Amino acid sequence: MFLLVSKSVSVWLKRFLLLLMLSSAACQVLSPPAPTATPTKTAVPTDTSTPEPTATAIPSETAIPSDTPIPSDTPTATITPTSTDMPTITPTPTQTQPPTATPQPTTGFVFDNWELFDLPASISTAGGPTSPYLAFINQNDRTSPPGGTPQPSTNLETLYFTSPTNPGGRITVLELEASTGGQVYVAPAGNAIAYFKDVSGSDRVGLYILDLETGISARILPLRSLVQRGFFSAPVWSPTGAQMAIVLATGYDIDIFLIGRDGSDPRNLTNSGSYDLWPAWSPDGRYIAFVSDRSVCPSWIPGEPGACNAATQAPPTGGNLYLIDTITGDTRQLSEDWITEPPEWISARQIAYVSSDTTNLLNPSRSISIVDVTGARPRQLTMVGSPDSPLKLSEAWSPDGNSVLFQSADSTSSTVILANTNGRLIASSDELIFPRFGMSAAWSPDGTRIAIGGVNGQCPYGVVVVNQNLDFQAQSSPPPSMCDPVFSPDGDYIAFTGVSPRTQISADGRIDVFAANSNGFGATNLTGALRGQVILLGWVGGRS
Repeated sequence: MFLLVSKSVSVWLKRFLLLLMLSSAACQVLSPPAPTATPTKTAVPTDTSTPEPTATAIPSETAIPSDTPIPSDTPTATITPTSTDMPTITPTPTQTQPPTATPQPTTGFVFDNWELFDLPASISTAGGPTSPYLAFINQNDRTSPPGGTPQPSTNLETLYFTSPTNPGGRITVLELEASTGGQVYVAPAGNAIAYFKDVSGSDRVGLYILDLETGISARILPLRSLVQRGFFSAPVWSPTGAQMAIVLATGYDIDIFLIGRDGSDPRNLTNSGSYDLWPAWSPDGRYIAFVSDRSVCPSWIPGEPGACNAATQAPPTGGNLYLIDTITGDTRQLSEDWITEPPEWISARQIAYVSSDTTNLLNPSRSISIVDVTGARPRQLTMVGSPDSPLKLSEAWSPDGNSVLFQSADSTSSTVILANTNGRLIASSDELIFPRFGMSAAWSPDGTRIAIGGVNGQCPYGVVVVNQNLDFQAQSSPPPSMCDPVFSPDGDYIAFTGVSPRTQISADGRIDVFAANSNGFGATNLTGALRGQVILLGWVGGRS
């Protein structure tokens, strides 16, 4: 973090006015209103005093007639009516009502814990950086010299932006507690960052936004976790970085909310009683695809028509695909398939989604479908004229959405398949063997190259780049290995993580971030001078 010390008076005045404006917009749209004190009913006092006995007149002695029997000293028993003398009341049986779920606590939007950052002009330009940067995190960096006394963990992590051609020119953007981990979400345009602060016992825990154009950071949600009612849904930025969509639990359900980059105008976008999950922005930033269970359960709010009861019914595992217009709010269902993973826009008008059967452990299935938002019916990707596997994994779509690379797996093996959306085989390869869900691939922006690697540090191959027919353009042996490759927005570079060879600073086996030319050659270690653990977030900025 850098405190602002060198900006001109006009910049200070601009930021001061922004802070005043934003502070007036700070609000809590989810928190229920403070309860109105209910007057305590005053019990009407009951007179508990003992009434004074009424004086009984002493009868005077009266002569008893001889024909009148003398009463005995034993009083005559008073006849008390029995229960049969009273009308019998038969109680009406009470109808047993199912238990009703109680609303869960909700979290409201705030705008507090402000900070002001002095950021270089190269990354604080309007609209985001004009050149692409790589964003990565370095955790628990040590400052001791090589061969010196090992230093304890700092429990800190630093977010860096760096040029693919200048490793030493990396820019420090944020310093956070290491418990944040990878919960840092940079807008594709590179003009905003959402990040989660997770400090045990601190009142500063929550989700924050840093507007890189103004340098103002503030907490927008005092959340304790990004998991809402059992679902994790990462915040997602619009293509221009102007708005962020986030999933939040309300009293009985989950809704999708929008908030501006500067913390302004938080609003409930879906505002339904169902579970609305996994928002995905359209390339033009107007529409959001999402998953909802509303066709099965219109509402989880007690008393609403067709409401499900959370006290007796299990929560959903996913839902159907829907599309909402962020301007008009118009919403429509796109598919009747049950979806358990986030959808993905593969072109300006096509969305891909996955349906899977996780209950059949002996014969699991995972299918891929494509739907055109203009109204065409969804179609499942089924291979035509070649073997079709029930397990299609690790799919990577071409920029135009017409081709897809994936793992075709069965119980004994997996094959890398390249096909078009009509199921026609373009090419296949048995030379690249990855475990299930163990492959990661990325297309170049012009669709002419594909980089293929492993995931989660399990990367058996070096740099691998193929063309659109799966012919090798680059193929090397590790080190470095290639994991999680991704092309820069201009297509000039490939970034990836890989296991480093032994250096003076890092021991053999450490994962670093590399950048290579678009053909896969000339890989440069961008994090070799750092110590600690590295997390690659991806490319930011440089988008037209």
